Amino acid sequence: MSFRDNKFYQNMLLISNAVKPMIVEHEYKGVKIRVLRGDITELEVEAIVNPANSMLVMGGGVAGAIKRAGGKEIENEAIKHAPVPVGKAIATTAGKLKAKYVIHVPTMERPAMQIGPENARRAMRGALECARQLKIKSIAFPGLGTGVGGVSAEEAAKVMVDELKRHIDEGTSLEEVLLVGFGEELATAFAKTVEETFG
Repeated sequence: MSFRDNKFYQNMLLISNAVKPMIVEHEYKGVKIRVLRGDITELEVEAIVNPANSMLVMGGGVAGAIKRAGGKEIENEAIKHAPVPVGKAIATTAGKLKAKYVIHVPTMERPAMQIGPENARRAMRGALECARQLKIKSIAFPGLGTGVGGVSAEEAAKVMVDELKRHIDEGTSLEEVLLVGFGEELATAFAKTVEETFG
């Protein structure tokens, strides 16, 4: 039976985004890895990840959604740290969000740059290292570079899950990792890659 024929998967996608249905869950070396479809700003986790530009200006996409939901104080604190190079990350308050931190991880130097999957890989590594330094136990990731950056959902999922596995193999404080696709394409790519990697 192919992944797309899986009835549980199909039923989960029919549920409202607001419910944040879980598509896939696996445990690897004590870390729960979950794939959800929904709005990352509504999640109750210690940290949510913002795919940023090096200047940390929060414009559209996930960054804009985080700023709208959490408040402008998130951006105000973030830009004090700018510029942040691709591959590094900084943490700020999460404002009115349910999370404790927003981890800002640049995938590009300037807003709306086209990037390749290697930038998404470096960003994932930087975010995970920031989480390690803060001893974070639960974290939620959107697609890195999949918006204006132009990285395909499949490419982003592959490099992100690959880096996550490497991070867990090296030892981590994380107990729960959520990979969140707002749309069907990214949620499907995350789920397929997690199944192939940890299933």
